[in-house]
Amino acid sequence: MTETQAHAGSNSGGAAGRTPGPGRPRSFDEAAALDAAMRVFWQKGFEATSLDDLTGAMGLSRSSFYGTFDSKQTLFLRALEHYSRNGLRNLKEVADTAEGDAVAAMMQALSDPNGGPRGCLLVNCITELAPHDERVAAIGRRHLESIEELFARAIDPDNPDAVRDRASAYSSLAIGTLALRKAGVPADRIDRTLQQARSVLSP
Repeated sequence: MTETQAHAGSNSGGAAGRTPGPGRPRSFDEAAALDAAMRVFWQKGFEATSLDDLTGAMGLSRSSFYGTFDSKQTLFLRALEHYSRNGLRNLKEVADTAEGDAVAAMMQALSDPNGGPRGCLLVNCITELAPHDERVAAIGRRHLESIEELFARAIDPDNPDAVRDRASAYSSLAIGTLALRKAGVPADRIDRTLQQARSVLSP
């Protein structure tokens, strides 16, 4: 999914830029703070992100940070869940508003051929951290299962269970193209890959 889609609907009044007080800021916007943290983790990765990076981006003092999120690990998991909620909501909107082929529109949105090398935050985390952190793995599984469900309902709204395998294939192919994107494969080649996949999987 695109970075724009992942952030769509986020609160525009972000926490960043506010002057942190000695405790939790009176006007604290938790959704905006999670969005800011998500951007930092996406750019730097979990291990390379420092507490100063996070408090600076979120506009929080250290006491506010610990009082609200307890630890970097807790914040990271909540930022992943925030990313997942935003991404799934916006992918559903893509399906609901597609003119014609909702499946093709969803595959295009997920792969985002022109989106650059950063890829999807959750897919990055599944690859890097899930083998060593069951909490990250669980968030990743739920996210991927939800994407599959959206595909199944786009293919057959009346009987999504009957097309579960096709839905899984479509979502897996779309997400798999993120590796091509991160490797610098040109956008037009990724587009052709998606078109070929659609022709192979179409009944």
